[in-house]
Amino acid sequence: MGFWIFMLIMDMMIPLMMIAFGRLFLKYPPKEINAVFGYRTSRSMKNKDTWEFAHRYCGKLWYRCGVVMLLLSVATMLPAIGNEVGVTGLVGGIVCAVQIFILIGSIYPIERALKRMV
Repeated sequence: MGFWIFMLIMDMMIPLMMIAFGRLFLKYPPKEINAVFGYRTSRSMKNKDTWEFAHRYCGKLWYRCGVVMLLLSVATMLPAIGNEVGVTGLVGGIVCAVQIFILIGSIYPIERALKRMV
């Protein structure tokens, strides 16, 4: 049971991070274009309009994806309660891999929207 709780917490980290940064980018986006914090790509850093648009778009997308991923992650981990450590680890690892794929894949629609904007 202890390993299952550990895996559940680990699998909740990416969705919770996406929810937190999604809300942050929506409510308090970085004011100035910078190379330290924010959604930083060559398109988003082109000018002030693209910078603000990228953070609004990214914020909405990450918030929505994070909420959905959080619910699906918990639902996916529930059947693994009481299973062997190997099964729990495999399920948790697959969930984490899918989350990473979605996190990295979220760049594509943001960049596509930025390309249409310019």
